[in-house]
Amino acid sequence: MRFAIFLPPQVTKGESVPVLYWLSGLTCTDENFMQKAGAFRKAAELGIAIVAPDTSPRGEGVADDVNGAYDLGLGAGFYLNATEKPWSDHYQMYDYVVKELPALIEANFPVSSKRAISGHSMGGHGALTISLRNPERYTSVSAFSPICHPIDCPWGQKAFAAYLGDDQKAWQSYDASLLMAQAVDKSKQLPTLVDQGSADNFLAEQLKPEALEAAAKISDYPLQLNMQEGYDHSYFFISSFIDQHLEFHAKYI
Repeated sequence: MRFAIFLPPQVTKGESVPVLYWLSGLTCTDENFMQKAGAFRKAAELGIAIVAPDTSPRGEGVADDVNGAYDLGLGAGFYLNATEKPWSDHYQMYDYVVKELPALIEANFPVSSKRAISGHSMGGHGALTISLRNPERYTSVSAFSPICHPIDCPWGQKAFAAYLGDDQKAWQSYDASLLMAQAVDKSKQLPTLVDQGSADNFLAEQLKPEALEAAAKISDYPLQLNMQEGYDHSYFFISSFIDQHLEFHAKYI
């Protein structure tokens, strides 16, 4: 597995800095956010490291969709632990992001154990579900254009059926809207920021932020959801608002 890491200048003074884990979307690698988001200036100012892993296992012997679909297999790990063959041999992205990658980063780089998590699209889904299931591991969570209710959208249904099988009870553990509705314990709720573009082509069919908003009302979850007029699903959108997301995390991390 590959990852990219940005270290702010504070580490040259012997400081251990907190880490924002960024989870990218479908088809992306460890490079997309680092090259396109324009996050380094603000991260340097705030003293936050950024770690961006690849979106799925890759390499010889790693299963891929036989038809070459972009939304299943390589580049589309969906940040879950697959239980179905052939995916279960390598597609353990949930454990990788929650346990393996932070342990590796904290053992080899001048960072602290303070973590925040963020992501885009499929990665927004990952950031939300991972933080909701592991609130003790993160200070805050944010997302751009997340897949909010994957049980009820084509991307999610396709991935869940392949990776997790037909039992939809297993799917529920990776659905942010269902998890947020159940997250009634105030001591385990994390500050959550979501930005969504109103001109996003995937908004109505795939992303469904209204489901997340409804879930937050049920559990009185501290969700701030901003609908940004005229923005689409691209990295132009992310680069326009990444500074606000970093400043949001800096308040808590």
